[in-house]
Amino acid sequence: MPWGFDMIITRAPFRVSFCGGGSDLPAFYEKHGGCVLSTAIRKYIYLTIHNYFYRDRISLKYSKTEVAGSFQEIEHQYFRQCLSDFEISGVEVTSMADVPAGTGLGSSSSFTVALLHLLYTYKGESVNRYKLAKEACEIEIEKLGQPIGRQDQFAAAYGGLKFYEFLPNGFVHVEPVIMKPESYKKLEQNILMFYLGGIHSASEILKEQSANVREEDKAAVQMKMCDITRELKEELEQNHVDAMGRLLHENWILKKSLASGISSPAIDEAYERAISAGAYGGKLLGAGGAGFMIFYVPQEKQEDVRSALSGLREMEFEIDNSGSSIIHIDRDFG
Repeated sequence: MPWGFDMIITRAPFRVSFCGGGSDLPAFYEKHGGCVLSTAIRKYIYLTIHNYFYRDRISLKYSKTEVAGSFQEIEHQYFRQCLSDFEISGVEVTSMADVPAGTGLGSSSSFTVALLHLLYTYKGESVNRYKLAKEACEIEIEKLGQPIGRQDQFAAAYGGLKFYEFLPNGFVHVEPVIMKPESYKKLEQNILMFYLGGIHSASEILKEQSANVREEDKAAVQMKMCDITRELKEELEQNHVDAMGRLLHENWILKKSLASGISSPAIDEAYERAISAGAYGGKLLGAGGAGFMIFYVPQEKQEDVRSALSGLREMEFEIDNSGSSIIHIDRDFG
């Protein structure tokens, strides 16, 4: 890439996981296999790169600003790992996002996928979606030792409403959920998202969940969640969109039993208020403890649910079908 005025911008979507979360943890899928049904949403993380004036340094701008003289000096572990792996320096990289990290939308994996896409593009190399997701998993789980699963990386790379199957050998089968156009529209209209506030430590909750699913009774609960996930896929593909509410509820009741930090009295109270007001079902997004909740609510009950949760901020739910994307390249060939 010539030194000067070039800029590349990539983006990757955040995700909403409906059913099966936790079965993508190695402690579970390596023994039993797992599956998750989720969708990417039209909320994104954006990353930009351009050549830095000081060619012997690296400038990074995210929630803080860093200028490093070597890879080892970089504080941000994801930037440090990826830039070191690609041996890229003399650049300025900036990160910004539509939604804060730690809110249950898979932000760390969206960041990693968008960063890999950015660095491959900077080096003039194309990369397919599976490779993006697979390498993001390797960075987060193997190189950085994060106790997380594999669904978020694939959701960020592929986008859309998808069924992901995690095979014991590590392969991830990606299958789109096919419905009539009016069914996608109904799903978007009937999912309400509310922000509970706060951020959570997904790693702490997932460490406990990973340990727990090695126990026979917890593994049985996780297998029931996989059964619910497969049932949801079948129902949606038959355009039975309202089944989402019932199955979200069943999945949430089971998920709460997997680790101590998943729910809280405040979360349970908000959930009960929504159900009493007419929601068919719902769940907390992400590992648990804080962030966003979703509810499946028929049109005629939505204002009642909004009133019941009037203290919480609502965010529009829209499905993203693009996945990780290059959205700008400004190239000066001089």
